[in-house]
Amino acid sequence: MAAFLLRHRQVSTLGVSGILKDKLDPCRPHVGSRLGALAGVCNLLREYSTSNDNRAHKFDFLDLTCPHAWYPVARRKNRKIFLHVGPTNSGKTYHALKQLESSPSGVYCGPLRLLAWEVAKRLNKANVPCDLITGQEREAVNGAKHKAVTVEMADVTSNYSCAVVDEIQMLGCMTRGFSFTRALLGISADELHLCGDPAAVPLIQEILKPTGDDIHVQYYERLSPLVPSQKPLGSFKNIQTGDCIVTFLRREIYKLKGQIQRGGKHLCSVVYGSLPPETRTRQATMFNDASSEFDVLVASDAIGMGLNLNISRIIFSTMKKFDGVEMRDLTISEVKQIAGRAGRYGSDFPVGEVTCLHADDLPLLHSSLKSPSPILECAGLFPTFDLIFMYSRLHPKKGLYRIMEHFLENAKLSENYFIANCEEMLKVAAVVDVLPISLHDKYLFVISPVDMRDEISSQGLTQFAQNYAQKGIVRLKEIFTPGTLQVPKTESALKELESIHKVLDLYVWLSFRLEDSFPDRELAASQKAICGLLIEEFLERFGWQKQPKTRKLPSRVNSGFLLSKEPRQHSCRLQEWIVLNPEVTLRKKVPNFAGTIFCPNSQNMFNRLANDELRRRRAATSSFALSMLICRVKLCSRLKGAGLTHFREGFSVTLGASEGERPGF
Repeated sequence: MAAFLLRHRQVSTLGVSGILKDKLDPCRPHVGSRLGALAGVCNLLREYSTSNDNRAHKFDFLDLTCPHAWYPVARRKNRKIFLHVGPTNSGKTYHALKQLESSPSGVYCGPLRLLAWEVAKRLNKANVPCDLITGQEREAVNGAKHKAVTVEMADVTSNYSCAVVDEIQMLGCMTRGFSFTRALLGISADELHLCGDPAAVPLIQEILKPTGDDIHVQYYERLSPLVPSQKPLGSFKNIQTGDCIVTFLRREIYKLKGQIQRGGKHLCSVVYGSLPPETRTRQATMFNDASSEFDVLVASDAIGMGLNLNISRIIFSTMKKFDGVEMRDLTISEVKQIAGRAGRYGSDFPVGEVTCLHADDLPLLHSSLKSPSPILECAGLFPTFDLIFMYSRLHPKKGLYRIMEHFLENAKLSENYFIANCEEMLKVAAVVDVLPISLHDKYLFVISPVDMRDEISSQGLTQFAQNYAQKGIVRLKEIFTPGTLQVPKTESALKELESIHKVLDLYVWLSFRLEDSFPDRELAASQKAICGLLIEEFLERFGWQKQPKTRKLPSRVNSGFLLSKEPRQHSCRLQEWIVLNPEVTLRKKVPNFAGTIFCPNSQNMFNRLANDELRRRRAATSSFALSMLICRVKLCSRLKGAGLTHFREGFSVTLGASEGERPGF
């Protein structure tokens, strides 16, 4: 399995326990990219703190009852707000994006990187230059006046002709809701289009009353029918092409995948939240490709948004999920969001169907689909760095943890807002508080996309922060040894590799905010891409097999082995990969190879279809297979160009295709 080499192991004093957190997309709120605003804050502080009447203590920094006043740029504009609300697959986002596409300038704000990628690709394809900005990516396009961003990256200091905020009902989310509230109140656009569930309309109307914005509500109906079945699935023998089985635990996903595939009729793609976004996208692509044999999907509620899927029938394996505190029934909104993915308009399955694995769950399914979603009552809120900074000046002897804790416990709110659940942030604050770095740098680490429940991720952040405090520069090779990754062979090894991906993702995130101190962005990005490919290879080669039973070691013992100071030695995999079809010949030869880099074929279907050359050729020439080949060739070219030490002489890639078909390196 992959070796993650943290050379000086540090265990967080907070352990790895934590609350349930939405991990579909690990982008957290970005610190106001223009910290020049701090100059105004400092002037304000100086005005209060130098006065003899001690007005600083009379100015109530804990008063969060008027958050709309935090965004003066938006308040100077008379915005027109268009609410596009309706069920899943109703065309509401489509109509909003058409307005964005026809506007001279604009921004799309989505809850997931996958959605930002999709919109940027769509606009650029329509000859509307569009930049992509997420916590971990920056892709600039010449002449672009449009941006597709994750909602946390929304710029509230710029002016736009049009802005779109997708899944606006997430302003009620306990952990990320404040980012949507910030976008709602802070984006300065002539037209602001909000897409989401009708349950959010009354709250948005109430929140926007003080702003004076003009509000228009457009309701949409579902474009294709969704039919709840009166019968449960019963047996996996009744699985059909286009089915999606939904469950909420990773081990259940692989258990169901194995049960279905052992029937010999179907192969399964899998999608769940802790998979890297790129892997989720490729798994979805395999499922959607009519020429692929992966015709069934096993997924978590991560399919609820962010992926276009050609699903015929949604099958709930259970109607309960663990939310980090207790096992509970799915909410009405959760059921509708997931069930609505069946029967996508314009797909091969124009009529969607939804059912359950067990008959006992059907009553809850039917009642949820018939009931309206509960009206949202409050929106999330979190103090800006400016407020935290000003409050810290009143308590100069307190660390960031105590400042945040006291601020959040005593903040004054109106009835329309709640303070976001920031337990994870407080855990990071406790770790970085002991380090000799500025308040601003501590705040950066606090809002970084780290999963403190994951021991490897939490230790990665600890070492990043400590190295930054001690040296002012963090080299990736001091913490992670490139060239030691290989395909996992068990689900526990897969989980470790997913954790490594999170740490590399964190390094990339920090490199965009502390560029001089985290200089190895390209290396981290290339290793992250390798992680994604190795995870895919597991899903294709081993994910369907029955896993051997092993004795589970205590967490501390297992981590001690994983985070060993000495690199684990892996045998080198020397391969020659040849894929032949009428158009493409791709050869990868890796003689005298020192590290471990796995060159998987585009899908293991090539091996499975080896005895049927005609079908094999047809699969290999599919647009998806060809795109996967090109993707891997480009990746290997970038890795070699990055000067990674584990690449040796003899590595060669040749493409036997016409000049016009060669991918550009």
